[in-house]
Amino acid sequence: MNSFIFSDDNKRYHTWNYYLRHQFNSKVYKVALNAGFTCPNRDGSKGIGGCTFCNDVGSGNFTQPSSMDLLHQYEQGKQVMEKKWPNSKTIPYFQSYTNTYGSLARIKECFQPFLELDEVVAIAIGTRADCLEQEKLDFLNECANKKEIWIEVGLQSRYDLTAKKINRGHNFDEFEDCIKRIKKTNCKVCVHIINGLPDETKEMMIETAKVCNDLNVDAVKIHMLHITKNTQLARSFEAFPFHVLTLDEYVDIVCEQLQVLNPSIIIQRLTGDAIKEELITPTWTLKKTIVLNEIDKKMAREHLTQGMNSSWKI
Repeated sequence: MNSFIFSDDNKRYHTWNYYLRHQFNSKVYKVALNAGFTCPNRDGSKGIGGCTFCNDVGSGNFTQPSSMDLLHQYEQGKQVMEKKWPNSKTIPYFQSYTNTYGSLARIKECFQPFLELDEVVAIAIGTRADCLEQEKLDFLNECANKKEIWIEVGLQSRYDLTAKKINRGHNFDEFEDCIKRIKKTNCKVCVHIINGLPDETKEMMIETAKVCNDLNVDAVKIHMLHITKNTQLARSFEAFPFHVLTLDEYVDIVCEQLQVLNPSIIIQRLTGDAIKEELITPTWTLKKTIVLNEIDKKMAREHLTQGMNSSWKI
């Protein structure tokens, strides 16, 4: 029998689906959007080329072209999802690039129309820790009076040496300051971390997960490093190959990360998406159901639950 407190099925971790159903009493899905922003480590203000693993669409693999009006993008995405989940609620997800890297006026223009849509229960905004000035955070805090606001911030790794290798363009102190400022608002924060970054050990990946406890974040997305075509990482990998995690290694690391993460932290993702034709390695990530099933089986077999090795108390 599964006695995990934040589960009403066989899951032994705090799933995003569990949170959404209990929070909104409905099926809720995200609609990915491309607002046409860029990043400071792409446009030359902090660097060029972006993060080494990031592709030409700013990690928004399944978004529409940015030339398309945002509401039109949203309606097209919703039409596809409604075929599977009719009469559901939605979360517009500003996914591609850095969606607070622009003027306050432009940011308002992008986000405000979605605050008025009845089926929208929340808005998710992907950004960087060095691109969330206080005036923008204050605006998002105002938006949180109308809809739930999720600010998704890429950490990837807590280690500054790794950050330099992947051309992230900011250090851990900047990330920590950003999260602490978000936590003073009514917005919610989701942190992205990546397993399998070059030269990182299992222990380093687990320490990165522990940071999410220290900063009391609301949710985490755990990704496996994808090496995709036409990225700096792909070029580096071709010239200087490094070890890429196997499925078994990834499952083992994720299960240990879940054990140290406070059970109150929502797990929005345990594996990422890549376009099959663009993925160089690891190809096992294309079989998402198998990855998730292997995590579930290991946790059940070994009687593991999220937070069992954390200091969290009810």
